[in-house]
Amino acid sequence: MSDIPVTQRATMVLFSDPKSPNSHRIRLVAKEKEIPMEIIDVNPHQLPEDLLELNPYGTVPTLVDRDLVLYDVQTALEYLDERFPHPPLMSVDPTVRARARQMLRQIEMEWYPLVETIQSSEDEQAVTQARRELKERLIQMIPVFDHKPYFMSDDFSLVDVSLSVLMWRLPYLGIELPKSAKPISDYAKRMLAREEFPNSLSDDEIDMRDDI
Repeated sequence: MSDIPVTQRATMVLFSDPKSPNSHRIRLVAKEKEIPMEIIDVNPHQLPEDLLELNPYGTVPTLVDRDLVLYDVQTALEYLDERFPHPPLMSVDPTVRARARQMLRQIEMEWYPLVETIQSSEDEQAVTQARRELKERLIQMIPVFDHKPYFMSDDFSLVDVSLSVLMWRLPYLGIELPKSAKPISDYAKRMLAREEFPNSLSDDEIDMRDDI
């Protein structure tokens, strides 16, 4: 790691949990937009002192751009999209943008916590329940995936970033979708086949799958 203080480095710095979907989606946005970014992998249970000094909540991911420190994931994602506007990952249409933000919040607040339970909980009953609930939520969304190449859009967006991260983890989480979920499976194949997706993966995330 460089001896230069994080807030004085020429490139952005991301304190990243190599297994976290929230950290992964910031890394994926950086790759999609070709943003120079230094990735510092951290153990979320043993955070470095410089991160604790920057982030009063002691959470990851934490994005540092000189004197700007962002630890709300949605804020960080939109900041990257606005600072590096090409290619755009949020619609200029206020209605479409509002719907996207609502879906992003649902994924972050309702879906990703289920991923965390499945990955980390030692309570087998809680894991089983989380796995069932996440699968049911996906199945309920089948019709939405059946009409557009991306999520309710003709263009790749921040919602697709967040869903791509989830799609990568499904086999690792023990979630097998039924044949009726072919629109979701086809969507997942398209997202994971994007050129920059493999470059966004940490070593831990690569180890989550052996089928690709």
